[in-house]
Amino acid sequence: MTTIATSPDAGAVLAPTVRRPHVIGDALTIAWRNLLNIRRNPQLLVFATIQPVIFILNFRYVFGGAINPASLGGVAYVNYLMPGIFVQTVVFGALTTAVGLAGDLHEGIIERFKSLPIARSAVLTGRTTADLIRNFFVMILMCIVGFAVGWEIVSDVWGIVGAVLLILAFSYSLSWIFAYVGLSVKDAETAQAASFPILAPLIFASSAFIPVQTMPGWLQPWAEHQPVSVVCSAARDLTLGLPAASNTLKALAWIVGIVAVFAPLAVMKYRKVS
Repeated sequence: MTTIATSPDAGAVLAPTVRRPHVIGDALTIAWRNLLNIRRNPQLLVFATIQPVIFILNFRYVFGGAINPASLGGVAYVNYLMPGIFVQTVVFGALTTAVGLAGDLHEGIIERFKSLPIARSAVLTGRTTADLIRNFFVMILMCIVGFAVGWEIVSDVWGIVGAVLLILAFSYSLSWIFAYVGLSVKDAETAQAASFPILAPLIFASSAFIPVQTMPGWLQPWAEHQPVSVVCSAARDLTLGLPAASNTLKALAWIVGIVAVFAPLAVMKYRKVS
């Protein structure tokens, strides 16, 4: 926004002055714009709500019977599964960041944003904030569906709150990875294709759905220590009332490390794109 200053003496028009950007306000405006896009795009709405429900029902009633409870230490599979489904959902949901930014870049919207007198950080911060808000409401829906299919919280209310907050923080860190991916390609289709090689080993070679001990020996070190497995383990410990300090600290270390690396990379990439 610009304001025109006039001379009080001669009424002459002076050079326009540009207001200083308001970082928080600009980021919230961009976040609201992205949330409106989700509402206007039915495909994104379906991906964000219906697909996680299908995953819950599929793993609960189709694959759940094939899991030996002994391999889970006596834990009911639905209680083992739900934290993994939560994490899987936010990992796949992070793809929205890449697709959205790549689409904006392809359509020239990023160039328009860069020409406006807004904070340079607002575009990326607004995008990641919108995805965080979307994940929050998706997780509420998933909790309701989880309780409907027999999920039980063995710990107290603080256990589920801690698990949800940890998973949301992980989703926010992943948004910065896929923000960098989205700004590195030219269109939404390429962003989706480029994201899958990142998503696949994180989700399917993890403890999200099955114990690491059932995997081949050469795969177990990666599956046990990669970020998805660590966050899943911490969330399970919190919801099952088990000692959670160790895995929670490891999960927080992954979250902080991912943001520390990919947030600056995404910002540098944003400054270079045209």
